[in-house]
Amino acid sequence: MSLTFRIAGRILPRRTPPSFLRTPPRRLQSTSTSSSSSTNRKVSTVAAPGLQIPVPNTVATLPLWQRLGPLTTAFSAYGRSQRKNPYRTQFLTSLVIYMIGDITAQKINGDEYEPLRTSRALVISAGSSIPSYLWFLWLGNHFNYPSKILSLATKVVVNQAFFTPVFNTYFFGMQSFLSGDSLKDVWERIKATVPTSIKNSCKLWPAVTAFSFTYVPAEYRNLFGSVIAIGWQAYLSFLNRRAEVDVAGHKGMVEVLQKEERKRIEGTSS
Repeated sequence: MSLTFRIAGRILPRRTPPSFLRTPPRRLQSTSTSSSSSTNRKVSTVAAPGLQIPVPNTVATLPLWQRLGPLTTAFSAYGRSQRKNPYRTQFLTSLVIYMIGDITAQKINGDEYEPLRTSRALVISAGSSIPSYLWFLWLGNHFNYPSKILSLATKVVVNQAFFTPVFNTYFFGMQSFLSGDSLKDVWERIKATVPTSIKNSCKLWPAVTAFSFTYVPAEYRNLFGSVIAIGWQAYLSFLNRRAEVDVAGHKGMVEVLQKEERKRIEGTSS
């Protein structure tokens, strides 16, 4: 099909381009329809806001301590107290642990209950509770290497090499000092009890320390260690009592020998 148009008074024919060069018209309506249907399909696959569909094997299991009913409530209350007032919580917890440990030790020994012994234990607890808390807090924030095994091994070794000797020396030394012993007797008590307690602590506390730093949340480590410490404090009190009896027996034997020696000298001189 040819058309004509006028240029400068001349009529020229207008040529139509071949069919293969013609651009087909866009189908706006069909495109919008497919776009609309595509949008509809996309919208239909989106979940409603706030709606979560549980997928098998992806729902997290609650820890055991969060599924214990009333105990869970008590643990939660302790954790809140530990986060809000860590020093006060640690101080009161330590007093309870030392008191229970000393009373248990007195029952084990079969002795008549002595409130004075429990009072000494509470004084020792008051002096060691906050430093012990700060030590384990510091230990938890240090020696954290990429290897978990190396981190745990380092924490256990550092704790056994530094904290255990210092704490046990303080415990037995204060027990002797508060009993009215002289400095020489305090040193003898330390020599008689600390090496044995350190050796026996290696059978318990490395495993407790490793388990605590691996599985126990930071705010509950003090509670976990305190529960284990009930038995440990009972053992330390028992060991201290046995040392007291040994020292008393030794002193009594020395006094008897001294009396016999004086009588023999008096008899010889007369």
